[in-house]
Amino acid sequence: MALEVDHDRDHLHSLGYAQELKRGLGTFSNFAISFSIISILAGGFTSYWIGVTFGGPLVVTLGWLVVGAMALLVGMAMGEICSAYPTAGGLYFWSAKLARRNGPAWSWFTGWFNFIGQIGVIASVDYALANYAVAFINLYATDPNAPIIEPTAGNLFVVFVCILALHGLLNTFGVGLVRILGNVSVWWHVAGVLVICGVLFIGPDQHQDLSYLFEFQNNSAWSGGLSTIYVFLLGFLLAQYTITGFDASAHVSEETRNARTAAPKAIVRSIWISAIAALVLNVAFLLATPADLVRIDASEYGITFPVVIFTSVLGTTAAKVLVFITVAGQFFCGMASVTANSRMIYAFSRDGGLPGSKLWHRINPRTRTPTNAVWLGVVVAAATGALSLLQYDGVSTAFFALTGICVVGLYISYVIPVFLRLRNPDFEQGPWNLGRFSHVVGWIAVCWVVFISLLFVAPLFPQWQWWNPADVNTANFAGPLILLSFLFVGGWWLLSARKWFTGPKVQGSPEELLAIERELDALEHGGAVVSVQR
Repeated sequence: MALEVDHDRDHLHSLGYAQELKRGLGTFSNFAISFSIISILAGGFTSYWIGVTFGGPLVVTLGWLVVGAMALLVGMAMGEICSAYPTAGGLYFWSAKLARRNGPAWSWFTGWFNFIGQIGVIASVDYALANYAVAFINLYATDPNAPIIEPTAGNLFVVFVCILALHGLLNTFGVGLVRILGNVSVWWHVAGVLVICGVLFIGPDQHQDLSYLFEFQNNSAWSGGLSTIYVFLLGFLLAQYTITGFDASAHVSEETRNARTAAPKAIVRSIWISAIAALVLNVAFLLATPADLVRIDASEYGITFPVVIFTSVLGTTAAKVLVFITVAGQFFCGMASVTANSRMIYAFSRDGGLPGSKLWHRINPRTRTPTNAVWLGVVVAAATGALSLLQYDGVSTAFFALTGICVVGLYISYVIPVFLRLRNPDFEQGPWNLGRFSHVVGWIAVCWVVFISLLFVAPLFPQWQWWNPADVNTANFAGPLILLSFLFVGGWWLLSARKWFTGPKVQGSPEELLAIERELDALEHGGAVVSVQR
């Protein structure tokens, strides 16, 4: 094992960085983080209403197969690059190294969109978790019309902030705790899906016929002409929102042993395993759906629609168990999302990409984790989640806006280095690579990301008007928010950042890198509590 760790350290030195983070993750633990962020107990539940409303059972079933396959190609294209450059910065580092010209600019935009997307992931996951946690607590209410916690915007936001704070605390205690909880998360998701599917297959008195799985339904407000095709494509958003965040394996690669093969394998495995498990899970939902919930606009129930199914076809105790399994799985997802985001913030700050970079790059020498970066991500996610307080007539469009931000932002950052790699004939493949299929896979991945980016900013509901307050709740704000983000990031680059941001920086000579590591080792074993920065 020592030789393996030394090999990882030597390769990191060749990329210009010191081994500041504790390399304590194995292949399974690296996989666990991406698998937990994808979390079919999160996205497979909270976006289920989208598939039911837009296309119904046919799109729910096909969506996991089509989107799963396309996301797998994106992950494979990223994994090949990760094998060559396994750094915590991941995507923005790759862009800088692969760009044949204007490397700092490509790195800047990639890093910022990755940051924006990850913040969207944290905010959307923990906001959904707040909704499910409140729904779980209210299952214990003696009177259904008198909930224990009224699910108002204010109450949900308070629960959301408390969950964020707890995720921040868990990530403060070191990579060891993150590793343990991440490993538990994998088995919780696997066992949880088996339990949920088993209960839904056995518990209800009646089930839908298998032919129901291939029934197309347009339960939305779109009708006539080409709207059938449009509705069919919108239903893919269920699976596409869920299969995100697998770049986490790259962000924790500096903490992973044998990272050049372990990290890319983790990316790929997390995608295909999640897609298959999510398909089985949602098929169980479809077959268990009672007659009064068939052919409905599920947006009326929103992100907790699966809870409605559970309580309709199962006894109270069984419903409570299934919702608890869901809440715990979503909790693991949010925790892993904060982990990945903190490593990205740490790395981007190491290269001066964020305001106050010296503060966010600091390492707590006792835990060898970027504690300040953890809390920056938590605070910014809390501010983003405050969008949920903006409501009209008691309804908020915040969740779908947050999902749009995270998917579009992340996938833009995913595809930029893939595109640059396709145009760079000098790219040297790592030990994990696609061989002669590299360009075919890469170009399909690029085309798919362009397609889904357009789909996520498309309107979900017809005949809405931005200027009409009554239509606010049916507008898709993901597009405008992404556009504002682009104007902000691009404007900052043109006005200021292009003068000082140079992309990834070399921390020092081999001797200086070793000196940094010796100092951190001494502080770690000496129990010092002061922070170290370079």
